[in-house]
Amino acid sequence: MTITPDTSAAVAHFAGRLAFETDVSDVHAALAAGSPFTLVDVRSPACWDQGHIPGAVHLPGGKVRLRAVQTVDRDLPVVVYCWGPACNGATKAALEFAKLGYQVKEMIGGFEYWVREGFAYETATGPVQPKTDPLTAPV
Repeated sequence: MTITPDTSAAVAHFAGRLAFETDVSDVHAALAAGSPFTLVDVRSPACWDQGHIPGAVHLPGGKVRLRAVQTVDRDLPVVVYCWGPACNGATKAALEFAKLGYQVKEMIGGFEYWVREGFAYETATGPVQPKTDPLTAPV
């Protein structure tokens, strides 16, 4: 493994990531604090029905370019999420929002890590309070 001694490059790299990414704990805290932003679930309708974050807007990724302006307030920052770390749907949706001029971040970990950290979610049949996965957060 080679480590580059250029710390300014490291600062730029990590600052760049933080400018465009957030995690589930930060999103949870922002929602609890009432911070003004729009949380967008970009998964399919079946995934949305299976479970989604309370307060999220449902806008499947393939529809962002067509429906974002009518669905999501351009004056608020947007945070997008998909299923989990192995899904790049949120990245694709974030790109579409950025092309449309939105301030956008991707919630890394996606819905999978929201659930694994024990945060409540909603389904088509009602709310769910999952148990915390001890591999992702203290129980």
